Amino acid sequence: MASEDEPGAFGRFRNELDPVVFLFGAGLTIGVIATFFLSPATVEGAIAFLNEAMLEYLNWALLVIVFLIVVFLLFLIVGPWGKIRFGDDPPEYSFLSFFAMLYSAGFAAGVVFWGPTEALFYYDDPNPLFDVSSQSGAAMSLAVQQTLFHWALPQLAVFTIMGLAIGYFAYNYENVPLRVSSALTPVLGKDNLDGPAAKVIDILAVFATIGGVATSLGFIGSQFVTGLDYQWGIDLGNTGIILVVTTMTLLFTISMVLGVDRGIRRLSNFNMVLFFVLLVATFIIGPSLFLVLIGTQAIGGMVSDFVAMSLFTGAGVEGGTEWTNAWTVFYWAWALSWSPFAGLFIARISRGRTVREVAFTGIVATSAATIPWFISLGGTAVWAQHNGVASFGEVMAGDVGAEVTGFIMFEAFPFGTAFMIAFMILVTTFFITSADSSTLAVSMMTTGGKAKPSSINRVFWGVILGMTAAILMILGGVDALQSAAIITGGPFAFVCFVAMLGLIKEFASRHGRVLLQEETTLIGPGDQPPTVGGAAQTSEDDD
Repeated sequence: MASEDEPGAFGRFRNELDPVVFLFGAGLTIGVIATFFLSPATVEGAIAFLNEAMLEYLNWALLVIVFLIVVFLLFLIVGPWGKIRFGDDPPEYSFLSFFAMLYSAGFAAGVVFWGPTEALFYYDDPNPLFDVSSQSGAAMSLAVQQTLFHWALPQLAVFTIMGLAIGYFAYNYENVPLRVSSALTPVLGKDNLDGPAAKVIDILAVFATIGGVATSLGFIGSQFVTGLDYQWGIDLGNTGIILVVTTMTLLFTISMVLGVDRGIRRLSNFNMVLFFVLLVATFIIGPSLFLVLIGTQAIGGMVSDFVAMSLFTGAGVEGGTEWTNAWTVFYWAWALSWSPFAGLFIARISRGRTVREVAFTGIVATSAATIPWFISLGGTAVWAQHNGVASFGEVMAGDVGAEVTGFIMFEAFPFGTAFMIAFMILVTTFFITSADSSTLAVSMMTTGGKAKPSSINRVFWGVILGMTAAILMILGGVDALQSAAIITGGPFAFVCFVAMLGLIKEFASRHGRVLLQEETTLIGPGDQPPTVGGAAQTSEDDD
């Protein structure tokens, strides 16, 4: 049998493609890139127009949909549907490796990037929902609380709902492929997963994934470029942006070609170790007692104010709508732009696990890792600013980019240079795992759901991803990156919502009776209803 690296590799690449999804997905993305080179102003104007329209008319919908998804996932964790299993095989990975891959492939690069920064912005400009003065003592706790809200349950929920929907139908039904459109099997119908509607969803998923992950690559690249200039006076300019993005693209492409086991899994495990070490070191060297106190208060505030914060549109409050759009709506849209690939990757590594395990890992276990990070780094930065230990005034005023916050904070630490280097390594390696899993997911989308697409396919999408990120960075920095995320993520709010409704319908109709009768039928925790053709059945009458 010829290997991928032998002359038959191109033939395999050509034969495995889903021509419609590949050509339209690649054509749409390459068309945007080509238009940028021909007329940058056209691309900039289009991004601004679409971004404004999305924020004006659909901001409320994103807030409501994400809130409902969180509620549904919490129900799955504690309710009877949590016992439903993805297929009949045992789990492919240990729980720790499963958790590390899910976390690294989701949004961990953003967690590291915004860790020391975000609370400072809320400290300077608190959420208008709360009547708190800027840079006051009360603003310190609310700043950490707001950060935890943005980075804990809701963002993670949209990844998880897609992973649950794709994984359930792919592993419990015959001939349902691992691709994004499979999440809508109850709506589209099993026999229509190769139809026009499914193709449109998969094409949009390709474009959204490229836009969402390019946003993250742009943030990480800008952190390198800005940080080098701020800390060591190395000004790389646009050429440096392209160089940094190209280097990162090469790194994640190498990891991606190595595959899930040799590449993504091992790097994810390394990431979590370094993440934990940097978290603990920051907590110990930073204001430890203050972090315990403010963290406890912030967690309590997030729980008690969760519904109000989730549904706050800013209507009737001066500056409220602008604040919500700039922060909460942007974050939800950014997460939604990642939901196709993150959901597909979660499904890829979840065979054999229960709905409860996936939902719990997706929103609870990952939140348990994220919350201490933001308390330690964000709380330390706010404490340092409030007590004059370090000055982040230029960051809060927008005179310098958010990318330099970590450098300013760690500069005040003993062994500050070591912290800075570890921070840059961590944000890079987390991004590599996110990028290689996303390009793997895009390759799966464009090959009809193959779990192991060819190396040529994966390299192609890696290059496209790097080019898109470089263009967004050169075009407008963070503002362009945020606009791109909102544009590509907005439509997937409705895909996630329909996927959730499909799961509710499926679980209620196919599994409701079995789960309600468990007390009298002696079904063990690992047993499943009888299966016909790979689909979990509740009775002989079920189709």
